[in-house]
Amino acid sequence: MPSWTDTVRFAFQPVVNLTTGGVAALEILARPESGDILAQARRDPELDGRLAALAMRAAARRETMLPLHVNVFAGTLADLGRLAALRDAVREAGRLPWEVTIDIGPPYTHVPHQALLEAVSTVRSEGFRICADGVGDGDVPLRLLTDLAPELVKLDASLLTRPAAVRAMRTLCEQLGALLSVEGVETELQCAAAVSAGAQLAQGELFAPPARLPVADVYVPALSPGVAAAPRSGPSVRQFVRPAALLPATASAGQVRALLTGSPDVSGVLLVDPSGIPVRSVHRSRFLLSMSGPYGHALYADRPAAKLGDPPRTVGADATAWEVLDVVADGERDRTSDDVAVVDHYGRCVGVVRLADLVRALSESRVEEAAGLNPLTRLPGSDAITGEVDRRIADGSTFALSWLDVDHFKQVNDGAGFAAGDELIRAVGRTLQHAASGTTRVGHIGGDDFLVLADPETLGPLAGTVLDAPWSAGGRPVTLSLATVLCTPGSVTDHRQAAACLAPLKQAAKALSGASWVLGRAGLPGHEVLRGAGAERAQAG
Repeated sequence: MPSWTDTVRFAFQPVVNLTTGGVAALEILARPESGDILAQARRDPELDGRLAALAMRAAARRETMLPLHVNVFAGTLADLGRLAALRDAVREAGRLPWEVTIDIGPPYTHVPHQALLEAVSTVRSEGFRICADGVGDGDVPLRLLTDLAPELVKLDASLLTRPAAVRAMRTLCEQLGALLSVEGVETELQCAAAVSAGAQLAQGELFAPPARLPVADVYVPALSPGVAAAPRSGPSVRQFVRPAALLPATASAGQVRALLTGSPDVSGVLLVDPSGIPVRSVHRSRFLLSMSGPYGHALYADRPAAKLGDPPRTVGADATAWEVLDVVADGERDRTSDDVAVVDHYGRCVGVVRLADLVRALSESRVEEAAGLNPLTRLPGSDAITGEVDRRIADGSTFALSWLDVDHFKQVNDGAGFAAGDELIRAVGRTLQHAASGTTRVGHIGGDDFLVLADPETLGPLAGTVLDAPWSAGGRPVTLSLATVLCTPGSVTDHRQAAACLAPLKQAAKALSGASWVLGRAGLPGHEVLRGAGAERAQAG
């Protein structure tokens, strides 16, 4: 009688890096040819554990070097703890634990959470990485998700129709130090939505369907300029991580040569100690050049590869792309093309980044940023400010969104001339920039209209600086109007609603004479007149 294992085949689906367009890992998917083994595995931890081990052995037969994702039900990990069968299969395959991510899937109902957390702590201490799978379409409690502190969170593509939820999850991931992935992506529109919401990884039929043979070539659609919104401090290095080619620190030069000649896409090899900490970096071109000399192979083949390597360049997984460039710039000139190893807080290698990926992405972001600047003031346009508004809403922050313009600007232009009007606009823009502090963002949305996004406590000094200045154009005195809406957590859902709350405040400010400032609160009626005629009234209808 055939064993149940004879009826299970395995397929591989790429996990795609949306920044580099490369394959970051392969998820191994069980495909039973008969029966409902997966349903049984959901109820039987031993069976599920054996399936995970079989998945690892299936990957070993395919000889793929890419990192792997293995699926395990939450109940299995809570019950089996150390997943002995999977650990044995990883060791037999010659894999290192940190090359394997355990995708923990629902259901979580009736799973003892403390046992699950203890099991996660155990396998993580051995080097395995943790992914929370099925988030948004499963039953994982939010508190448990934060306690798990996974390295990766996988969202169901159905959540892309709720971008606020995806952006909120991206914010949570940033706090946890996790990457965000979307699975089940089938269309280019979904891909664009995933990138716009801040996802760094994705998988689905659009890129490549599950296949019996691992594939490294995937389809990634070209994204419209400016779709991806980078974090304020610069793109995270996590967006650029590629799988690392790892060998033990004791590897011979012959072993490194075999790996490089058999894998033309590998730009270098990292030699790691038993804990996975990089100790030497072997650059492809320099290494092969040493080996290709008249006596190179005879001299080096059986010697430790470490003698032909260099000290590794490393950055933490929480670094930004700009910090990686600093590491490259501070090093020797002949090593500018070397990969930079990305390490976790234990110092273990989680992948590498290539300088070419960083330079291309940062150059594109600078071009896109420049294209979005107003040519008169060189300030960003409305997209930059509204994108930041949405991020602060997702963060649950309290913020003040303000609109500022010049009173009777058409009369200024008609009376003093457009050149004087342009110079006035430039002067207002400069003053706003100089007065901005901390996280304050200033944008010029066209004509004489400006947007200011600030923390409530920093807005007062900025308003005083701008409104109290003695403005003039062509010798004619000029005043400004400022309207502010204060948004607390939950008062607005996105930048459109914030702008809608701001519109009537703008009209109220323009109705006052002289330099004016009107303050309202999102979701509440009325407003305060802080400057201008009628300022003695605390509330206006």
